[in-house]
Amino acid sequence: MDSDLAEAVDSLRGIFEKRKIPCTFAKAPTELVETLKKQLRLPPRFRSFLLGANPVKVETVTPVERVRLIPAEELAKAQQLVVQGEGGKPPSDWKASWIVIGESSLLGDPYFLDVSKPDPEGDCMVFTAMSGQDRWVPTLAASSFAQFLRILSIAMETAGGFGDAIMDDEDEDSFREALAPKVKVIDTAALRAGHWT
Repeated sequence: MDSDLAEAVDSLRGIFEKRKIPCTFAKAPTELVETLKKQLRLPPRFRSFLLGANPVKVETVTPVERVRLIPAEELAKAQQLVVQGEGGKPPSDWKASWIVIGESSLLGDPYFLDVSKPDPEGDCMVFTAMSGQDRWVPTLAASSFAQFLRILSIAMETAGGFGDAIMDDEDEDSFREALAPKVKVIDTAALRAGHWT
């Protein structure tokens, strides 16, 4: 893992520990990652993540979202579940370059890399889209996978100040308002896209 990605992973691990929420990262088997590379066209930085910090049991917890990162062992199946769509029919607008890497445990929406345009570090933008709609309309969640991990970390850190009580709409708005300036520091484009706010 390069230092930028390692720092993002360490930050995420640290906030799970700080909030005393269990999580498990491991090392994915090299053979499995090589198979996934061929099968799904996984970009280099995401492969590096799986080899060094496979998210075996990693689900972020905030008042407005729970993001479960999908471990290497489930990635192939996760693609099939989305691509098959409702009633086994593939949605015509799902692109072959979209690789599901996480999901909203609250809403069932996928988080996915767009591997069609990797950056010089071999990283890709992360998008999300509402499931159960007639069409997939992607919204930028992060300008890179490393930025995505940083945003998840800062969202978890911000959520720590809100306690564990059931939240109403006003509390959710307060959380989003508290999160927005922190996302702006990490990834201005993601803030503008509006997913986190």
